[in-house]
Amino acid sequence: MPEPLDTLQTPSLLLDEARLRANAERMRAHLAGLGVRLRPHLKTAKSLEVGRIAMASPEGPAIVSTLREAEYFAEGGVRDMIYGVGIAPAKLPRVAAIRAGGTDLAIILDSLEQAQAVAAHARSTGDAIPVLIEVDADGHRSGVAPHDGDTLVAIGRTLVAGGAELRGVLLHAGDSYALRDPEALAAAAENERVAAVTAADALRAVGLPCPMVSVGSTPTARFARDLTGITEVRAGVYMLGDLFQAGVGSVAVEDIAVSVLAAVIGHQRAKGWIIVDAGWMAMSRDRGTARQAVDQGYGIVCDTAGRPYPDLIVADANQEHGIVALRKGARGTLPDLPIGAQIRILPNHACATGAQYDRYHVIDRENRVTAVWPRINGW
Repeated sequence: MPEPLDTLQTPSLLLDEARLRANAERMRAHLAGLGVRLRPHLKTAKSLEVGRIAMASPEGPAIVSTLREAEYFAEGGVRDMIYGVGIAPAKLPRVAAIRAGGTDLAIILDSLEQAQAVAAHARSTGDAIPVLIEVDADGHRSGVAPHDGDTLVAIGRTLVAGGAELRGVLLHAGDSYALRDPEALAAAAENERVAAVTAADALRAVGLPCPMVSVGSTPTARFARDLTGITEVRAGVYMLGDLFQAGVGSVAVEDIAVSVLAAVIGHQRAKGWIIVDAGWMAMSRDRGTARQAVDQGYGIVCDTAGRPYPDLIVADANQEHGIVALRKGARGTLPDLPIGAQIRILPNHACATGAQYDRYHVIDRENRVTAVWPRINGW
């Protein structure tokens, strides 16, 4: 039976199932219209129930960011996964163990040293671990430069000669997170596409296989207009949404499916503060919106129906105390929230806030709790 929110202890992590499903379907339909498949990134959700809503089938495809996630989703029946962090050689036996259980787990790398380690592992075990070479889309973080054909080919040949499977190339346009203008985001998506196709062509030109050309980030997935030459797109935070992505323009505030339920525990009326029991341990330390046009503090404050109060944010936070106040320059008044009143807080970063919790309390359109879905943490 559905239960009201006031039966929950605070802070709790809420997940609006209708918004989640709408977000998943919106991204799926957009990419289908561009002729590519979606590989959902499950690092934000870390939940089998959420993954099954986002994936094309219970078996995948999916991408994860930790081997703990890979193990968890493999245990849940996901059979097509990429471990999307550059491989450390010491992790190869753990990758092999997951693969031995029946999951096609691919890895990524961007150096000859990593390729040599994978090749040595493949030779000694007979496990032809599938590998995607990470290519740098925009100077954001990791990856081989797309025009560095010599390095791409050297890595590819080392893998193939060692008995590993060269499956393709993978890119992440991380610099898109700093953008806001739709035209700039569309240009970032096109830059990502061109870099991916350039790298794939360099491998194919010397006879190396490159069946997969994988790109992705929530902003570029959302604003891509042409994905010619791409076989799949990866994205993750779009499922839940957060204020940072709303600041980029990838989601709307009303699309954000995850929130933190908190309770009022005090007032400092002379300071214009309401004190709640959700501090940075409940919301995370992430202050990513401070670098955007609108600083959302530690999160936007909403009523229990999920409607934002005008200009009300968690302006500051201690470990277990959130300080709710009007944003600087606002001329409104604080809502009348007595001790014990509940609020919902929309987070800056769904991944970081979610990491504070081991479960979602799933709510329906009437804001009643209908289910509890476990989520995992760790590496």
